[in-house]
Amino acid sequence: MKKGLEKFYDLVDAFESLPTIGRKSALRLAYHIIMNDNYTGIKISHSIENALKHIKRCTKCGSMSEHEICEVCLDERRQRDKMCIVQSAKDIFIIEESKQFEGLYFVIEELEGDSINRLLSFVNEYKVKEVLFAITPSLSNEAFILYIEDKLKDKEITFTKIAQGVPTGVSLENVDILSLAKAIQSKVNI
Repeated sequence: MKKGLEKFYDLVDAFESLPTIGRKSALRLAYHIIMNDNYTGIKISHSIENALKHIKRCTKCGSMSEHEICEVCLDERRQRDKMCIVQSAKDIFIIEESKQFEGLYFVIEELEGDSINRLLSFVNEYKVKEVLFAITPSLSNEAFILYIEDKLKDKEITFTKIAQGVPTGVSLENVDILSLAKAIQSKVNI
């Protein structure tokens, strides 16, 4: 069946290489674009090309931007003495959607000399007084938090992290032990 349809299966393989897209979904997407909606296919192709050409990392915080410095770093209305450390630029979009954080962000994907030096420069430039860690709970990430705190220990900075615990709508039988333990430790008065 693949013989004579190599370009179709190349498209299926391309879709399947994306996160959360399995073979069946990739086949459905490719079929829809090729057989039912050429315009959408061309629009997607053009959007991908434009994004790849114009989107880069912000030189200050590491987020995504169409310019050298992103809109968040340039926004004078933000609480510039508050910084949220995330592990991926996509985490910023999720936090921004919550409309609960008005400070700046810093993306640190791995602990390496350049990332740490950029972090220290960022903290000094913006005179950061509070650091919020919004990273996935794990033992290695707890060590990551301690490492960053140690690197910034000579500064007068308050360190916080997002709360952990039982997600809304999830029964206790479906919660891992670490999350349940954190939820019990972080209990609140009602």
